[in-house]
Amino acid sequence: MFGFGLPELCIVLVIILLVAGPSKLPQFGQALGSSIRGFKKAIAGDEAEKIAEKKQDQA
Repeated sequence: MFGFGLPELCIVLVIILLVAGPSKLPQFGQALGSSIRGFKKAIAGDEAEKIAEKKQDQA
């Protein structure tokens, strides 16, 4: 889609390492992981609401 391959991702990782520094990478990874978990929970919650609405409409 955007033409990102492994070489491009490695370059981005090196740039992030240079900007943030090695001491900040664990914090960055933790923040990214918690953001992804929150996003997945929000999507799962939306799907659960849609299922509940369908059940109410059928009843």
